[in-house]
Amino acid sequence: MIDVDQLAPHQAATQAQNARVVVSLELSPSSWLVTSLSPGSEKLSKRSMSGGDGAGLLSLLEGLRMKATRRVGGRVDVVCIQEAGLDGFWLHRLLEANGIESHVVDAASIAAPRRKRAKSDGIDGETLIRVLLAWLRREPRVCSMVRPPSIEEEDRRRLIGERERLVDQRISETNRIRGLLASQGIRGYDPLRRDRRDRLAALVTGDGRRLPADLRQELERALDRIELLQRQLRAVEAARDRELADAGQHEPATLLAHIKGVGEQTNALLCFEAFYRSFSNRRQLAAFAGLAPTPWRSGQLVHEQGVTGAGNPRLRTGLVQLAWLWLRHQPASALSQWFTKRVGKQRGPLKRIAVVALARKLLIALWRYVSHGVIPVGAGLANR
Repeated sequence: MIDVDQLAPHQAATQAQNARVVVSLELSPSSWLVTSLSPGSEKLSKRSMSGGDGAGLLSLLEGLRMKATRRVGGRVDVVCIQEAGLDGFWLHRLLEANGIESHVVDAASIAAPRRKRAKSDGIDGETLIRVLLAWLRREPRVCSMVRPPSIEEEDRRRLIGERERLVDQRISETNRIRGLLASQGIRGYDPLRRDRRDRLAALVTGDGRRLPADLRQELERALDRIELLQRQLRAVEAARDRELADAGQHEPATLLAHIKGVGEQTNALLCFEAFYRSFSNRRQLAAFAGLAPTPWRSGQLVHEQGVTGAGNPRLRTGLVQLAWLWLRHQPASALSQWFTKRVGKQRGPLKRIAVVALARKLLIALWRYVSHGVIPVGAGLANR
């Protein structure tokens, strides 16, 4: 055991400052690699264990802490870091619930060498240790830590994702039916109409034949899947609407419902994917959505690389769709006039780039509206 009183002043200060076991977790479905650095040691320790063994990990971390406590002769904390990935946030919550400081890092925010480099779980674990130590020293911009949502916030976000997947599956089935009928010379059939069954029975091929029996059965099974998707969509949308209705009078959901052009799905997207958390400034908000600009400047070379695309992809896609709807429903607003003045009647890449810029401006304007009550300039209110 080390007697801190017998150390030199600078050694005692370092010993007290570093009285924590720093641990990185490299997680995969089959195995976990635990890399640790104990106080007073310069050697990294690596241990492998079965993936998903939360109890085993807690036991291992407690053993590391007790060993470091005996070495230091005082209190030792454990600080863990892991990359955001397949395991979500359950492990982070488990560690926090057992008194272990846990951090989840955005892997894309960690600087990597530009030269060709080797990669392995062991190397990545050591890199995470260095990143965490630099972050604990409060070095600026060393990485971006993820803010884990609460259980309730994470659960609400599932409604948006599930609806998105159901819509994609419905589109896939619809296109499949239209493709099968097109091979028989049939056009104009809509599988989403209420009379789809009756119209299917009356279809005649381009050369005047009735549909072959096996093809008709395949189409009927496809309609069965579409009807199932329709029922599930209605159930998900009803749950979404209940979540929005539960919002208080001053919640973002209630405020956004008053803006013309913002429907239930867009309202839920903004509330459950963005405005459930607070932002310090507009740049932080734009970066969260992946809509922040990415300049490239070196000496006299100046080049714009477009948006980062590193934020929430579902939020970013929904905002671009909202930007198009905003131009249709809010033509008199300042944002729509800015877009019209910048683009005019041009088409192609310039128009698509301007729509992404409009999406960023619109996100910031709506954030100021729900945060400070500032209605976007010229925006009309819905009669609801």
